[in-house]
This record gives sequence, C-alpha cells and structure tokens, in this order.
Amino acid sequence: MVAIFGIFYFLLFLPMQKQKKQTAQMLQNLKKGDIVVTSGGLVGMIVDIGNDDTIVIKVKPDNVKLQLARSAVASLQNPDSASS
Repeated sequence: MVAIFGIFYFLLFLPMQKQKKQTAQMLQNLKKGDIVVTSGGLVGMIVDIGNDDTIVIKVKPDNVKLQLARSAVASLQNPDSASS
C-alpha cells in the first residue's frame, strides 16, 4: 500500500506541484509588451498592469483593449511565433 502511494506521489502529485509553481512564476513575471494567450483563447499584448491583479490587453485587428484578471492568462507566447 505504501509503495502504491509512493508511485502515485511521484507520477501524479509531484509534476502537478511543479506545474503550479511554473504557472505562478509566469504570472508574477508578466510585463508590458508580453504577448499572452488567455484561458478563453484570446491572444493579445499586455498594455497595462494594474495593482489589483488585473491586466489590460490589446487584441487585434481593431486594437480593442480588454481588462482581465491576471489569473486568466493561460500562457505566454513567444513574440517570434506571434508575428508569423
């Protein structure tokens, strides 16, 4: 029983904790000019970061500005891949 718990810990829980830490670090390091993908699938560039855990992104093609919770950011997109 202990061996099964150990296997589950190393195969499931440890990678989930590592993923959580990486996501939290990515959210803390967001800055103006970063291109992000939200959990809803919107792709935009950060134009402002609020003190209350909100960000403002600009989405193309009409340069609409949207205010989102910082936690809505799913990933940071590489600027080189966004322009192609």
